[in-house]
Order: sequence, then structure tokens, then C-alpha cells
Amino acid sequence: MLGIELTPEHPVDEVVDLAVLAEHEGFDAVLASHHYNNRDEFVALAAVAAATDAVDIGPGVVNPYETHPVALASRMATLDEYADGRGLFGVGAGDRSTLSNLGVERERPLRRVLETVQVARRLWDGERVDHDGTFRADDAGLNYDGRSIPVYVGAQGPDMLRMAGKHADGVLVNASHPRDLSWAADRVAEGRDERPGDRDAVDVVAHASVSVAESRDAARAAARPPVAFIAGGAAPPVLERHGIDAERAGAVGEAIAAGEFSAAFERVSEEMIDAFCVAGTTETVADRLGSLREHVDGLVVGSPLGPDLERAVELAARAAPTPD
Repeated sequence: MLGIELTPEHPVDEVVDLAVLAEHEGFDAVLASHHYNNRDEFVALAAVAAATDAVDIGPGVVNPYETHPVALASRMATLDEYADGRGLFGVGAGDRSTLSNLGVERERPLRRVLETVQVARRLWDGERVDHDGTFRADDAGLNYDGRSIPVYVGAQGPDMLRMAGKHADGVLVNASHPRDLSWAADRVAEGRDERPGDRDAVDVVAHASVSVAESRDAARAAARPPVAFIAGGAAPPVLERHGIDAERAGAVGEAIAAGEFSAAFERVSEEMIDAFCVAGTTETVADRLGSLREHVDGLVVGSPLGPDLERAVELAARAAPTPD
């Protein structure tokens, strides 16, 4: 897979234009990120489906807390039907701090995601489902025919990576540095060792934050907002892996929690940008993406992409290694 993640913080028409450009530039999958405070990703993806011909399309990634997993499976099946079988279901546990804004407890995330995957597959196969786990469903079913949709689990922590390696069709590894991807690929392999023999091989994809421009400084400046959110919530082992000052990362997180976004962005260090984003000129980004590709089967280039989105799509396509 060579995919691109587009963020519907922009109007749907702009997302569609970028998706059409991405298809023209050679990307074979278009994902739309989910945040409750942005535009609805399924509306944007339906518009993308109508305007494109061949790219796979799906959320990258949606969580099964804000929407009941059965309803979420139906929304995905609807998109897949509308897109003539080009659907790709990206699902993950969601961001704890964002869910807390909605009063949602992110309880038992591993089980929630796994049960969502299992129930969705049964619904798409035409079964009626009774389920009593992290969510409940009583005689639930779809009143239309679905199909088997590829499921990609968004993962970063060791247990979710192992689960994805065992159960999912693919894993979207939320990482932008070879060091993190090497570690993550080992965790996926541990899950793969327990994978049922009747399932195809799991597709391991780096879901990397990318910021590319003709100007190195402009690209790195555009990377500061997403890096602040990543660094502010990074686990201590991840910070240690990259030699990042935990106190400074904590200050970034505290500023974000207080809504002081400008202060948070200013506290982002160069080391944080290097660890949590692929940022720079086309040549720099190409080198880093090539290093990432050594550890995975495919790539998704994601937000922020760069200071000029249209130009960034073109430059990211040039920088991305050719899929196998």
C-alpha cells in the first residue's frame, strides 16, 4: 500500500480535490482521519469515492467508542458499497484525551477494538449477531448485503500491535521513525506467530506523519502542531528511545490540555520533530521514507503533509518509495 491520509479539518470539496490529485500522483489508498471536532470523515470519503476511480478508501482511523460498533460496521459497509468494493476499514482505540472531551471512558481498548473487528466481520458475512462484551448487541444484523472488507487496526502500543498481527488484515503502525517501526514490527511478528492458518498474511503499514516542502524550515515549522500532540502524549519508553527530555514533553502536554496551543507548539524541540515526523525537503523525506520502508510492507503519509497541501501531495508522491 502507498496511501495518503487527508484530514477533514478542511472543507469536503478541498479534501476531494486533494484525493483526486493523490490518485493522479500514484497513491493507491486515501484515508480520512477521524476527530469529532473536524468534518465527518464518512461524508468526506463518500465524496472522494464519487470523484475517484481506483483508490481504496476508508477511515484512518475511526474509534468504536463514539459510535456503537454495530452502527460503525454498517457505516463502513455503506461506504464500501457506494465505492464499488474499494472500502478499507481503519479502526483503532482513539485518543484518550479527545474522548474525555465527550465524557467517554476509553475502557479496555484492546478488547473493544478486537470485538469490533470480530462483530463487523460477522455482520458483513450476513450473520445476525448476539454479543455481550465491552459492548452489547442483541440479534443485530444488516438489512442489506455486505462483503468482506479489509480491516486495518491502528496501533502503537505492544499489546495492540500483537493483537493486530494475530487478527487483522493489516496494521497501521502510528510511527514516523525507523527505530519505532523496527520495535513495532517485532511486536506484530509476535502476534503473527499465533495467527490462524486460514488467514492471509498481515499487511504491516507505517502510518507516518509527513511534512514536505521545498523549504526545510517551512516543512519543519508546519510539523510543530502534530508533533506537539504526539510528543505531549508519548509514553515514557518512547521518549527514552529517542532521548527526548520527559519534562519538556510533559510541559508540551500540559499546555495542550490547558488549550494553550501556541505555547505547546513553541515548546516542541528539534529532537521531537525528528522523532515524531518525517519533515524536510523532498530529498530528506525520501531518505527517511526509504528507511521506514525497510521495516514494513507499505506506507501511509499523513498529516500535516506540509505548509502548502496541494504542493505537499505532489512532493510526497515523489518522495515515497515505489510499492513492491
